[in-house]
Amino acid sequence: MKEFFLNVSRYPRYFITFLAGIFYSLYEWVRPTLTNRPTLIALIGILVTGFLFLTFTLQAMLGITETGLTPPPVDYF
Repeated sequence: MKEFFLNVSRYPRYFITFLAGIFYSLYEWVRPTLTNRPTLIALIGILVTGFLFLTFTLQAMLGITETGLTPPPVDYF
């Protein structure tokens, strides 16, 4: 049983290493384009727009947005 928990405790470290490798490879792939200023500005704009799109979509899907635009109650009878 001790070996089982030792093996399971290795998975978070593997996951963190895996994610770090993905981000590093993406950074190395994008790094040559960062020297060109218009490309850098476009890349930052795309990242900000994507983050905002994801944020607003999740807020709308989960219903955690408080807009104050609730419709008035409908009286059916």
